Parts: sequence; C-alpha cells; structure tokens
Amino acid sequence: MMFRDRIEAGRRLAEHLRHLEGQDVVVLGLPRGGVPVAQQVAQALHAPLDVIVVRKLGVPYQPELAMGAIGEEGVRIVDQDIVSMAGVTPRELDRVERREREELDRRARLFRRGHRRQELKGRVAIIVDDGIATGSTARAAAQVARALGAARVVVATPVAPIEVRARLGRDADEVVVVEMPQPFNAIGQFYLDFSQTADSEVTSILDSQTVSVSPSLPSDPPALDEDVSVLAGSVRLEGHLTVPEASRGTILFAHGSGSSRLSPRNRQVADSLNRAGLGTLLFDLLTPSEESDRANVFDIGLLARRLVDGTSWLTNRDSWPQQPIGFFGASTGAAAALWAASELGDAISAVVSRGGRPDLAMHRLAAVRAPTLLIVGGLDSVVIDLNIEARDALTCENRLEVVPGASHLFEEPGALDRVADLARDWFLAHLPS
Repeated sequence: MMFRDRIEAGRRLAEHLRHLEGQDVVVLGLPRGGVPVAQQVAQALHAPLDVIVVRKLGVPYQPELAMGAIGEEGVRIVDQDIVSMAGVTPRELDRVERREREELDRRARLFRRGHRRQELKGRVAIIVDDGIATGSTARAAAQVARALGAARVVVATPVAPIEVRARLGRDADEVVVVEMPQPFNAIGQFYLDFSQTADSEVTSILDSQTVSVSPSLPSDPPALDEDVSVLAGSVRLEGHLTVPEASRGTILFAHGSGSSRLSPRNRQVADSLNRAGLGTLLFDLLTPSEESDRANVFDIGLLARRLVDGTSWLTNRDSWPQQPIGFFGASTGAAAALWAASELGDAISAVVSRGGRPDLAMHRLAAVRAPTLLIVGGLDSVVIDLNIEARDALTCENRLEVVPGASHLFEEPGALDRVADLARDWFLAHLPS
C-alpha cells in the first residue's frame, strides 16, 4: 500500500490512534520527516505537538548503516554487533558520537526557538516518525521520553517491517504501525512523494502549535477541506481545497512541474495562509503522463490555460462561497500565474511569485492588473536579474523582495518562513474585504 505523502500518512496513522483521544497526550515528532506526520496526529487527537530530537550513529565510511543512536538527556544506544561486524574502534565511535551530539544540540535549539519543551511527566508520549527501518532512532526517542517522566510511551509510524515491531516493544508500551509490507527495502518506496522535509518546514509547523489545544476544546475545522478533481478543458487534475471559516479569499497555487498539491514548500506556504484565514487550492497543472515530457513544464501557455480553467471550475462550484481570488506561483508556475492573471483581469486580486520565472511571460506582463509581489532568494543571482526585468515590465502595483541568504528553493532555515510571511501579508493587504 502506497501513501500519497506524509500528510495522508499522518491522517491514516491518526485513525489507528483514536483510542488515545481524550487522554493526557503529547505528540512528539521525530525531525524532520516525522513532524508533518505528527502534526496530523496531534490535530486529530486535539493534543499538543512537540519534537523529540535524536541522531543516528552511522558506521564510518558507511553512514547509512546505523550502529546506534543518541538522544536528548544523554540517552545513548549502541549496537555492539554492528560495531564489531564493521570493525569500528572506540575512538571512531567516540568521534562519530561527538559530531552527532553537536548536530543534535544544534537542531534542538533550532526547532525549539522560543518554545518551551512540553512537559512529559505523568503523560502519554506518542512518538511519531514517517517510517521506521531499523528502530534504533525510535528506541532512543522512547528512552528519552521515559527519562523525561512519561507515564506511557507509544511509538507510532505509518510503515515499518514486521520484525521492528517486536524490537521496539522493549522500550515502548505500545507500538502502532499502519502497514508492515514484505519485502521492506526502504521507507521511501512506500510513498509517492518522499521529498526531503526542510528545517524551515519543521519550525513552521511548530510555530503553528504555539497554543496548546485542549482535548475538550478542539479547534474549528475548515469549512472545506477535501481532495478534489479539477476539470480543466478535457482533462481532470488532482488537487486539494482548503477553505477556513470566514475566509477572506482563496489562493490558487501554480507549480510548473505539475506537482503543486504534493510540493512540501507549497504545502508549508498554504498552511500559513490557512492560519491567516485564507483558502487555498493546490492542484496539479499537468497530468502524470504530461509531466514526464519536460517540454510541458516550459509550455507557459498550456499551464496558464489550466490555471484559467481551474479558476473557472472553482468559482462555478455550487458550494463555493463567492470571494476574492489570488494566485501563488513558483518557478515556471509563476509565469503561468502572471499569464493567467493578464487574461482574467480584475477577477484576480493579487499575485505572488516565489523563485519565479516571470520572464517566460514577458509579453503578457504589461496586461497584468493584479498587484504583484516577486520574491527571490538572495543567492539566486540569475533569477534576481530576470525578476528585475519583469518588475520593470509590469505596469500594475508591484514589489520585488529579495530574501537574504536564500537559494532558489528557499531550503535554508527560516527562508521559506519569510516567503510565507511576505505572501500572507501581500494577500491580506490586497484582497478586498
């Protein structure tokens, strides 16, 4: 069984943990990939979310092979069989542990910036990862939670091999696994989208959890939160629509490679907009077969038509609360967003481009009426120049924002948070009430 991505995996895992709802639970995500999964679990159980930081000790010259793991509070697990088999000397083990301890301390400071650690004493600690291969990291996390006073420790994951369940039972009171497929080679083989989770995505998720949710006072669900099939011409495109209660407007995301709904960066920005009371529609501009032809990624006319058709599909839905529309485009999707905005005129209230290629729609820019924000990474020098040219070609209200120290994908710590903040503020300022 394949999981679409970590979001779907988290939702399915949460269904297997419903028996813990109402108890004094703290959900602990293992950074980085376990945190998006844990977020879904925490929301479903109306429980607070925190991280539990551990590091794998990899065999020198073969770091993918774990010879142990370390965790906060000085927890240390060493697999002596692996150490002996690999011929690792005590000095080499000590060198690896010192390096990983420094990284563990750095990540703990990064992820908990401004946030107090959730108190575990006497509570149920649910440790969540996006998948477990050997169990050494999860075992370290379970021991950390126990050392911090957890009354009960639950290790939960969407996927793991059968033999790991028994191994984890030595340190956890309960082990919950959604799928235990055989053969099991790697966690990523069971996800359609297993792209790396950035530090900035982890911190963004934790920032959204600053107010603990009481079990008796669940947060209001969105008015709409559903997978959709968007009709664009003669094709159907997969997407996800989220509209909060009393939404001020809805932002359509455009990603040139076709994977808008699965892009972790788009999801992170969309989550930030949702928390600000804005709806989002993330949908693929290309079908899987179309995406395999790289020429389609640069067919801006095709991408723009799909975005226009998607806008028409959304605004003609019977259940649609008529409200302002904005576009958020990334890379070639930004060119498509500006092209589509030039055709739709006043129907589009604002446009934001992230690391975009607006130059690919240069002949359309003068016709764009919607206020446009161009966001570029400070290290993305070529794209900065292209955006300067595009800014000069735009006749609508516009602004160019350069995020210092950020590359094209905004993978650096805090870079994507800055993008999300800029986009949120631009849309809130320019979408009519």
